Amino acid sequence: MAIQIRKKLLNVESIYHEGGPARETPIVMGSIAVVIKNPYAGRYVEDLSELVADSKVLAQEIVPELMEAVGGADKVQAYGKGAIVGLNGELEHGAIWHEAGGWTMRAALPTAKSIVPAAKVVAAAGTRLQIPLHHIEACYVRSHFTTMEVGSIDSPRPDELLYALVVSTGTRVHERLGGLRAADISVGDGQR
Repeated sequence: MAIQIRKKLLNVESIYHEGGPARETPIVMGSIAVVIKNPYAGRYVEDLSELVADSKVLAQEIVPELMEAVGGADKVQAYGKGAIVGLNGELEHGAIWHEAGGWTMRAALPTAKSIVPAAKVVAAAGTRLQIPLHHIEACYVRSHFTTMEVGSIDSPRPDELLYALVVSTGTRVHERLGGLRAADISVGDGQR
């Protein structure tokens, strides 16, 4: 099975403020998404391992592009992943991206320990997906809880999948609600 890409979307946002004091250096958030043909659309297939393997190769191709877009892997502090499955597919086809996208992105970030949060849905073209992000070293670092929207007006078509990865170079731009701070991560278990 060879993955057939119809389109790739790369988006970078530089966030200076949300009405409060402007930052000198913005928080940079980036997303990369690919729209591919769903080889299982319209039918039930018990063994999904072929698309899992091919999706890992796909992730290895797009992760470096995302890291470069936000200034390098060393800048990434938060991450997430998501999938939109076209209407002729099933949610499990989106779940393929958990291992393929998540593990590949973590491998590119030497200090990453926390699970890569995810969102997935079966939906029509034009659906916008809010993908959660949290800190790459400890998922309980509250300052990095945020989302990034991903989608495309013509995607995914009923027989397609949209797989996405998102990253951020920092906290929410005006975070100030306390909780575990990144500087206070001590357990090293990916949680605290």
